[in-house]
Amino acid sequence: MKMKNFIKILNMKPLICLMLPMLLAFTSNNSGSNADSFVYRKITGGAFSYKEQLSYRVHYGFINAAVIDLSVGADAVSVNNRNTYYIKAEGKTISTFDWMFKVRDKFETYIDQDALAPQKFIKAVIEDSYKDTDVAIFKHPDKVLFSTKAKGQLKMSEYTQDVISAIYYARNLDFKNAKVGQEYLIDVYLDNEIYNLKFKYDGKETIKTDLGKVKCLRLVPKVVVDRVFKKEDDLTLWVSDDDNKIPIRVKAKIAVGSLKVDLVKYSNLKNSFSALSK
Repeated sequence: MKMKNFIKILNMKPLICLMLPMLLAFTSNNSGSNADSFVYRKITGGAFSYKEQLSYRVHYGFINAAVIDLSVGADAVSVNNRNTYYIKAEGKTISTFDWMFKVRDKFETYIDQDALAPQKFIKAVIEDSYKDTDVAIFKHPDKVLFSTKAKGQLKMSEYTQDVISAIYYARNLDFKNAKVGQEYLIDVYLDNEIYNLKFKYDGKETIKTDLGKVKCLRLVPKVVVDRVFKKEDDLTLWVSDDDNKIPIRVKAKIAVGSLKVDLVKYSNLKNSFSALSK
């Protein structure tokens, strides 16, 4: 494998390493609705709130390759005449890797406060000499979205998510009655495509982290077998087994070794971090 391709696998998608399993971790609602009589769902509970900050470190083996920061804005923002959470996700390679392959990825989403579905999604990525942007507006009553990548409107299922909103919606799921091996499906928008993705619940596990021991729920998404992944279950996600359901760790077996994403810092959690024991 050429060095350029090797570096791309390590650093090209640090955000996706975290997001992919989380964006799988919920079920979609495909029930039919008429736009004229459409009423947004209201999801009760709350795994997160304003001002929350989560920071992650991306490892390739023992090498620190990149960092990821997820943040929730301080106040509600109106989009499509709906109050939303403004959430930003940024991923970048650390300085020692920039000279080989520089990554500066930024994703923003505006999540409906009641429905926990995106009203607007913005993507801006810089990966070495490659640059790409996209802006998508979701019209849930009409089951369509409009994006700068599309030549027209794109049909979608009801409450289709983007790669960031999916994380925060998933954190509000109740896994108390989930059975090991139980599978879930979800539709997610990215780059003018709607992806039908699947994951399974794989039980509970307490893991050691830099923050301490964390009681977790273990989720295994189904990935595409290609030049990066050799098996469908080569990616695993651990989320905190408490009311926050924070993504704690992601591990991936890849063609050239292993990749790991770890939570290293957090602040302004809505609920007690009861899954953590130091």
